[in-house]
Amino acid sequence: MTLTATPPKTLQAHIPQTEIPNVYGRIARVYDLWAALTERKARNACLDAARVRDGEHVLEVAVGTGLAFRELVRANPSGVTEGIDLTEPMLARARAKVASLPGQHRLRVGDAHALDFGDGTFDVLVNNYMFDLLPEADFAPVLAEFHRALKPGGRLVLVNMAHGASLGTRLWELVYRASPALLGGCRGVSLVPHLEAAGFREIARSYLSELGFPSEVITARR
Repeated sequence: MTLTATPPKTLQAHIPQTEIPNVYGRIARVYDLWAALTERKARNACLDAARVRDGEHVLEVAVGTGLAFRELVRANPSGVTEGIDLTEPMLARARAKVASLPGQHRLRVGDAHALDFGDGTFDVLVNNYMFDLLPEADFAPVLAEFHRALKPGGRLVLVNMAHGASLGTRLWELVYRASPALLGGCRGVSLVPHLEAAGFREIARSYLSELGFPSEVITARR
């Protein structure tokens, strides 16, 4: 794994945060197809990196349709697995995926900017494809919330759309520049410097792409 010393400039987020629930409510019914084509490898890498041990207290922020959340619940039947998302239609699909699974698991509407959990609650916090939607000014306060909610030594795993490392993967940036809505408002980001500033340690980053879609998988500890 390598860290990015000087990340490329991050483009502005063009979809207002107040519109995110509406945008993702509209695409909820087709999101799993998009995820199967472009996010499967990164999601699997995220789950491997999370190393959830049965009996832990786990939080996924921005669960989407529950593709990762389902696997987190399966890995943690004796623990507590919680998930939040801004978008009720996404949560409805996530609830359907875990309805028959054993263990304590809860899904509800929630905002990463103000996590409704006490300090030091979670052993593991997972977050997939959310920071690439946020204005860069929001990175620090959201990471501060993640840091607060994790136990000392708790594990953080982030997956985001990354800056493309080749001509093929940089084509997605051109798509975003032409029409942010075509990518659901996602654009390439580089989170490592922001994690360092937020006080996380043992930070490691890997880069991968699927169908030319670039992703970064970052692990860190509180």
